[in-house]
Amino acid sequence: MTVPSGPAGPAAAAVRRVLVVAAFANFSSSLFMRAIDPLVPQVAADMATDPATVALLTTAFALPYAVLQPVLGPLADMIGKTRLMTICVALLVVNAFAGALAPNFAFLFATRVATGAAAGGIFPTALALAADLVPVQQRQVAVSRLLAAGMLGNLLGTPGAGLIGDLLGWRAFLVFVGILCAGALVTAIIGFRHVETKHSGLDLAAAAKGYRTIFHNPLAKFCFGAVFLEGVFLTGIFPYVAVLQQQSGGSSRAAIAGLIIAGFALGGVVYSLTVSRLLTRIGEVGLMRTGAGFMGCGLMAVSLRLSWPYEAVIFMALGCGFYMMHGVIQIYATDLAPAARGSAAAIHSGFFCLGMAIGPIYYRYGLGYAGLTVSVMVAAAVIFVTGFVCSVKLRRAVVRRVGA
Repeated sequence: MTVPSGPAGPAAAAVRRVLVVAAFANFSSSLFMRAIDPLVPQVAADMATDPATVALLTTAFALPYAVLQPVLGPLADMIGKTRLMTICVALLVVNAFAGALAPNFAFLFATRVATGAAAGGIFPTALALAADLVPVQQRQVAVSRLLAAGMLGNLLGTPGAGLIGDLLGWRAFLVFVGILCAGALVTAIIGFRHVETKHSGLDLAAAAKGYRTIFHNPLAKFCFGAVFLEGVFLTGIFPYVAVLQQQSGGSSRAAIAGLIIAGFALGGVVYSLTVSRLLTRIGEVGLMRTGAGFMGCGLMAVSLRLSWPYEAVIFMALGCGFYMMHGVIQIYATDLAPAARGSAAAIHSGFFCLGMAIGPIYYRYGLGYAGLTVSVMVAAAVIFVTGFVCSVKLRRAVVRRVGA
């Protein structure tokens, strides 16, 4: 079966099948993103390494994810999106088991780098695949379901990492993720069989032209700049959740830190279940402004150092707000250059993950020199301003598009 792009796409059932397989791949890869966060103290103790250094494993994952997007995006357009996703899932399987067997921190760090590089070819490619298959009027809902798969991975992954880590050690969780990714690989091989998405073949000139088209679009700087700032100032705090809990006299169990971080994903699930009604009632502008408000207020609430159940609720508000604003921006990113959606989606994810890579460094120095309150207040102010700017700029684009 050939899966073309545009309005003359395949039957709805075939589209759903392809997107379900893509969602499962995204679910599996999302387990890696926050897998180490609740386990930072365990890894630090096992490998005799400072916890602040172990927290940089998030940077080790996110930086190659971001840096390789300019390569992975055109590669998806050249060889086919489903083919690239299958290859990347296979690499995740290898890296999961290699990480579980890491003899030292340097080796573990290297496996996180390789894992980030492989994961970078999954969700951005799935996002571009959805944009190829689903008309723009229905795309917000389709993308929200792909996001929901990633949210579910984060929702189960962080408390699962903490629970398995408390019972069997941090290595056991990587083995578990490797087994799950192996299942996703089998599903992709079977589910994507005889499926071909539109691809151009090896054409570097076309890739360069696609990038010129993307960055020529005046909305690109707002889409990419906004998600970069989200990555720095929102997600950068995640690797320090377990450490902050210990410092404030809370539980030292990894499972508790995992539950707090899982609140973020649960907030995303709430968003995915309500996005259709929210779009009808408050529109894209309302989603961006409300989302920025939730994130800003949530970040300020982190400075209160509340007990872990309240922290989980705060992270739930952060997650709901994040996906409100981020989900709208993603739709604009997929339309920056329709002929190069793989590249546009990849650059979008690349800027976000570049922010994720810098975020732990910002909070490392912020917590060390200015303290938690100042660090999160600055972050909240940046998020408030980002949401307002995006709501103004992207709102004007909506008016032009509707009036066209």
